[in-house]
Amino acid sequence: MKAVFLHSTNIFSPLGKTTEENLSHLIDGERGVKSHALESIHSGALWASLFSKEQIDFLKESINQEANYSKFELLLIASVSDALKHCNIDPSSGKTVFVISTTKGNIDEIQNDKSEISSTANLELFQSGKLLTEYFKNPNDPIIISNACISGVAATIVAQRLLKAGLFENAIVTGADTIGAFVFSGFHSFQALSPGYCKPFSADRDGINLGEASATMILSSIARKSVSTETGNIVIGEGSMSNDANHISGPSRTGEELGLSIKKAMLSNQLNPDDIGFISAHGTATPYNDEMEAKAIHFAGLEKIPLNSMKGYFGHTLGAAGLVESVVSIESMKKGLILASMGFSQKGLEPLVNICTESVSKEYMHCLKMASGFGGCNAVIVYSKSN
Repeated sequence: MKAVFLHSTNIFSPLGKTTEENLSHLIDGERGVKSHALESIHSGALWASLFSKEQIDFLKESINQEANYSKFELLLIASVSDALKHCNIDPSSGKTVFVISTTKGNIDEIQNDKSEISSTANLELFQSGKLLTEYFKNPNDPIIISNACISGVAATIVAQRLLKAGLFENAIVTGADTIGAFVFSGFHSFQALSPGYCKPFSADRDGINLGEASATMILSSIARKSVSTETGNIVIGEGSMSNDANHISGPSRTGEELGLSIKKAMLSNQLNPDDIGFISAHGTATPYNDEMEAKAIHFAGLEKIPLNSMKGYFGHTLGAAGLVESVVSIESMKKGLILASMGFSQKGLEPLVNICTESVSKEYMHCLKMASGFGGCNAVIVYSKSN
């Protein structure tokens, strides 16, 4: 079976417009999460990582608005456009497929449209996908992955499998989500939002921070010709997905289902626990998610492996999270770095896992990205530096 390689990436978040800008801010320990006063979403303080009006206005000015793109669609176009600048992949080729991840898409348009809604066409995810492929003149139907918070990792797994099967030569995997009253009200009703900065895996964790972002990974079954002699090509390894079948919003009580996906991903990549350099956890900072992940990590024998969560920097970016955090993981691995898990302050999570409390330099060949979401869904994928 052929390998799948990473050609370029982008992260577009409140911290920056490119992967490099975002990583620089992360290394400096900067957060995108801030306290916002937005009456249109919430009457009180909203702790989240949100785009400024100036950032969105810049997008509108820089992207052709003849199609009247939504904020969600603008973020996808901007992220893909930047990623394409750093590789030679042709987005208009029939050999290239678009795989798009999101949880809510254009749902905010319900809030923004003050008139009576006579059609839901602009809310349909496939419609946004078609606008994206038409913008880049791609002839193929887009593939939409909307599976709660594993969407970004699941989309990468789907793209990797399509390329390995020889159905396409290249895949542009991109995802985005925005935060409006609809999304806020859902998490608020679960009492899942933190009243301050979130604290992933900390004993005093008390909920999530929401976040907006888009991210892109461009994959190919053909290796890059010009790569760093230190890292070689980045290989998109095998992934695995599972479901808890426990509850619509409550995760597994044992963590075994996510643990089984971790084990399957390692087995498929012929790796042992000691081969994994670090784990990029989902780490939402809710009591039940972090406990479940810790149990899964123990179940898979990875409790000694350093791990972090990016939610303290970016907030929970929903359908973009798996892609944003994958890009950060890969760039960290290339630099021989493990970033601190922002917000962790108090040990006491049972069972204990190896939280990275400060950024450290470490050379490693493989990292593992995992995600979990509502409905009990889990996804795990391995990224590796080629020898």
